[in-house]
Amino acid sequence: MKPKWQNWSGFVTANPQMRVAPDDLDALAMVVKNAPGPIRIAGAGHSFTPLVKSEGTIVSLEKFSGLKSHQTEELLARVGAGTQIGTLAKLLHGVGQALPNMGDIDRQAFGGGLGTATHGSGIKLGAYHTQLEAIQLVDGLGAVREYDKKTDGDVINAMGVSLGAFGAITEVTIRNVADYKLHRRRWTAPVAEVLDQFEQVMSAHRSAEFFYIPFSGRALMLASDISEGEPGVRPHDSDDDAVATLKTLRNYIGWFPWLRRRLIGTAIAKLPDEDYVEHWLNVYPSDRKTKFNEMEYHLPFEEGAKALRDIITLLETRFPEVYFPIEVRVVAADDVWLSPFYKRRTCSIAVHHDAAEDPLPFFAAAESIFRIYGGRPHWGKMHNLAAKDLKGIYPRWDDAMEVRRDIDPQNRFVSPYIARLLGIENAR
Repeated sequence: MKPKWQNWSGFVTANPQMRVAPDDLDALAMVVKNAPGPIRIAGAGHSFTPLVKSEGTIVSLEKFSGLKSHQTEELLARVGAGTQIGTLAKLLHGVGQALPNMGDIDRQAFGGGLGTATHGSGIKLGAYHTQLEAIQLVDGLGAVREYDKKTDGDVINAMGVSLGAFGAITEVTIRNVADYKLHRRRWTAPVAEVLDQFEQVMSAHRSAEFFYIPFSGRALMLASDISEGEPGVRPHDSDDDAVATLKTLRNYIGWFPWLRRRLIGTAIAKLPDEDYVEHWLNVYPSDRKTKFNEMEYHLPFEEGAKALRDIITLLETRFPEVYFPIEVRVVAADDVWLSPFYKRRTCSIAVHHDAAEDPLPFFAAAESIFRIYGGRPHWGKMHNLAAKDLKGIYPRWDDAMEVRRDIDPQNRFVSPYIARLLGIENAR
């Protein structure tokens, strides 16, 4: 494999000594034992933080993929960690099972989604890692370990969100739900009304989320509920076209915010509503070709509306060059120790910036607001926090680090970024 690596947006690059894709557990164990360190695991590169960056070895687990086994009555499935989420969805659908929820991008490796607490939206729906029942991994000494939730509950909770720092996770058993169909609706509403009724709006459907279009004053609402209806045809996905239009308006009338607001607001208000039924795997994901960088913070649910008001004001007064929509989702609380949703219902707010433009000034200003409201950063999206900041917002931080030391005692999976992020001293 070519040594150079970069993430999806191109913001993070690496020049490791080696890039390898082991064929099996024995080959992976040999890599862990003998390859130049630090060893980092690469999925599909959809994280915006330098989690994968290494001057040692970058490992792809693409050959650890597929549906290994499934249990029909228990709705359990054993899957390779390198399986692309979109592929996994099709495999599960084929055996009558389904993921309870999905994010809006399905190109990631499932192991990467687990390791960074990737999620969809739904006030009673958890992130991917809440489905974990068992984990197989190669530890920092090259040994294969197996953990089961029934007997190793604390270990599963410690490494359910692993950041690739607890060993190389190769297979997982996940608990799914029976196959289902969704009734999906899309409509627009004044964002002020949405924020005034935030709890009601975000709790009224199985899955609810919205996008705020900068300078529009309106929210593009999305809601999905279980349906017994006949599947129809999903409307054409026009997200990339809409983003291109917003960029054009920014470029040509950026100096006239009042005109930009009027034109965008009018156009958004006239968007046709969507209303269709489809199988779950054909509803959640969107095809995102336009490159961007992203920051997402996870806030206590009750702080979400207040924080978003401040973010909108920040963007529209100080950063009018930003044209990407702001994404707002909600996630159920869970018990995984490094989960941003640990023990609290969450409102997740994501801000985006054109990949060809500098995102750092806007993201730094937004981050200061997110932190005021008690936010925890998405592990795979841009932020500036380190262990000294993170330890105070994760009650089981020290417990998780103790488990990590046991699995990787020689810090084979610890890059300089991971050392700073997790507060690991004496990492080579």
